[in-house]
Amino acid sequence: MAETSQIAFTFKEIAEALLKKQGIHEGHWAILVKFGIEAKNVTTALKETYPTALVPILELGIQRFGEPNPLSVDASIVNPSSSKKRGRTKRSKTARRR
Repeated sequence: MAETSQIAFTFKEIAEALLKKQGIHEGHWAILVKFGIEAKNVTTALKETYPTALVPILELGIQRFGEPNPLSVDASIVNPSSSKKRGRTKRSKTARRR
């Protein structure tokens, strides 16, 4: 079998993974990309020089939003807290006895 050399993720999958990594269980979150900009003169293979804008990615992260949007995920759904994962709710002592 061939070895995988690239794996692509959607923006929502990246947000979900970062929420889990940070232990965040509530709120609407989406990825955050911080760009920089720099200008240089670049010479092409045809020996012509052009002014060029370079736009590096400086940081990747997540940002909380007050309302859902097309790029956000709900942390309570994609990364529920441990009590919600087990489906447990607080019950009285008498309710636990059988």
